[in-house]
Order: sequence, then C-alpha cells, then structure tokens
Amino acid sequence: MIVQTAPEGAPRFVIRMAEHTALSDQLAEAFGNDDFEAVTDPATRFIIANHDAGWADLDNAFRIDPATGYPYNLTETPFELIMGTSRGSPDVNEAHDAFSGLLSSMHSWGLYNGRCGLSDIVLLDKVAEQNMPAGETMLAHEEARQYRLKETLRTAPETRDKVSDDRLMQAYKQLQFFGTLALYFNRVHEGARDESVFPHVPKSATADEDVTVTPVAERQYRVSPWPFAGERFTVAFEGRYMQPAAGAADPVGLPVTTQSVTLIAG
Repeated sequence: MIVQTAPEGAPRFVIRMAEHTALSDQLAEAFGNDDFEAVTDPATRFIIANHDAGWADLDNAFRIDPATGYPYNLTETPFELIMGTSRGSPDVNEAHDAFSGLLSSMHSWGLYNGRCGLSDIVLLDKVAEQNMPAGETMLAHEEARQYRLKETLRTAPETRDKVSDDRLMQAYKQLQFFGTLALYFNRVHEGARDESVFPHVPKSATADEDVTVTPVAERQYRVSPWPFAGERFTVAFEGRYMQPAAGAADPVGLPVTTQSVTLIAG
C-alpha cells in the first residue's frame, strides 16, 4: 500500500499496489519515440503491469498501522509481511512467463541491492539485525531463481537474445523507470513534488539517458529529454482518500477516486 503525503490535517490518498502498477503500465504504453526504443515485448509489459502482484493479499487486508492510523505504507510495513511480497511477486510473474519472472526476481532482489547498481540506496543496509537471516534467505532464493530462469531462457532460440546482458538490463531499466516515475506521483501530493532526476533511462540496449521531471503548473510536468510518443499525454491513477482510523478500517466504505497529471515535452 502507498499512503500519499497530504497538507496538514487533510485526508491522505491511499493507493493499492495494483493501482500503482497500473500507472506504471500507462507510462510504458506511451514510452518510445525516435530516440527511445518502445517497450514491445509482451512479457516485459506483463511484469511492468504486475511487478508488485505479491502485495495483493496484503492490500486487500487493509491493515492499519497503529502509529499512523493509515494502512502500512511501503517500507513501514512489518518486515515479515514485506518478505512475503518480495517472493510472491516473482512467483506470480514466473507463473505467467519465464522472462516476466526473471525481471520480477531482479526487481525484488534489486530493491535491497541498489536496484542492481542503478541506485545508491541499498535497503539491505537498513534491515534490522534480527531480520537479516530472513532477508538473506529471500535474496539467495531470488538469486537461484534468476540463475535457473536465465538458463531456461538461453536454451530457446526465441528467447536467447532477451537474456543477453544488454537486452536484459534494458528491460530492467525500463521497469525501474516506469515504477519510480509512478512512485514520484503516487507518494507525494500535488504541490509538494520537486524536480527529480531519473537516471539510466534506456534509449536502447546500449545507451542510457538521465531524465528530469519538473513541475511547471498545476498537475503539469515537463519531462526532458522526452522519452514518450507525441508531445504531451495525461495519465490517471486510482486511490481512496481517508482520515486516520482509530482501529480497523473498511476500504469498502471509501469511494474510489482518481488523480491525474499531464506530462509535456521539455
């Protein structure tokens, strides 16, 4: 679950992970132009739209953090529950397609290891000592999964090229860009978003570009260099506004609404 920031005293926008990944998929759909290769592989599109599928049961439970009165927010979720999502998402994706499962496993592993070298943020360094054995077991399991799936994909002529180092990292970088750009809008409310740089956005299998997103007007953001088709487009994502709950909360009573933003070429 993602609990968006809000002005003091205002209700906060609560977003299920499936709503977050749906926004990621909208960005993937629009991605691609003469300078940036589009996402054409169906297995890559599937993982983009389902990279947090392991959160589904947890989000449906709508568990309230007693410290905030809101649902547990991302890394504030109890560690043992996060471990289930870290393994559950690759399970769902592998059941669909071996390449989807491979990228999903890289995503889970990468969240704890600087996004496979793309980020300086290493969540493993922040794991409490008592949780390290469970964390290391999960990461070892995902490393083994990646090795197994790479071997499987290399044996088939139609998928061999997809797991070459360059092509695999291109797909992983695409996933990271769409996921982190979606989080940029999901996590922080309108009016509090700052200019942000998204590194290593792949133009091709061998070339990257840092992309800067800058607020320019209400619900409008300039993106430079422009990695999407056309010169502007609007995306929307769903969620539920809520005030802090003293105890258990019933999401059924919270109407689903949307937020939208327009991206324009810089």
